[in-house]
Amino acid sequence: MSNHNSHGHDAQHEAHGGSMKSYVIGFLFSIILTIIPLVVVMNDMLGKTATTVLILIMAILQFAVQLIFFMHIRDEEKPRFNLMALIFGLVILLTIVAGSIWIMTYNAVG
Repeated sequence: MSNHNSHGHDAQHEAHGGSMKSYVIGFLFSIILTIIPLVVVMNDMLGKTATTVLILIMAILQFAVQLIFFMHIRDEEKPRFNLMALIFGLVILLTIVAGSIWIMTYNAVG
């Protein structure tokens, strides 16, 4: 009986875990998405606005890589509670950030 339970646990871990190949690909994407903005900033290759946009795009792509390759958001079974919780958290985060920027911009003393 002990063997049966441990075997079931291993099968469940494999179903929800990633393979070494998946982790290596995710790691390489993470490194590349980190190096690109670093090289652009260190060599002053773009203007201030373009550099900021590039950094934001790379951050969003990095976020997607983390979700897909390390948090296995695409491997999730139905119902997608983790994805719904993530989306709810992002909505709250964006509301707080946008609200803070709004308040700081339009309520400045001057």
